[in-house]
Amino acid sequence: MDLNYITQMYVPIVMAACLVIGYCVKHITCLDRISNQYIPSILAIAGAVLTCIDSGGVTLNSIVAGAVTGLASTGLYEAFRNLIGENEKL
Repeated sequence: MDLNYITQMYVPIVMAACLVIGYCVKHITCLDRISNQYIPSILAIAGAVLTCIDSGGVTLNSIVAGAVTGLASTGLYEAFRNLIGENEKL
């Protein structure tokens, strides 16, 4: 099964926005009550909503593309954190 078509769903502006949202949820002290396990779900929902706003309509394609983009921003954050060698308590 070839899953390369998923990479065509990325929306760069939504990925940047989700990256910022995820960083804020992780690092703002008043949001410490939110467990790290919920961050991917938050970003998937935020990505879906932001992509619907960006595309100007609510379609299944925009919802899925947004959710994929939000989840990809989680992976991008982890890759960036590993790249700069930040050791952080989980």
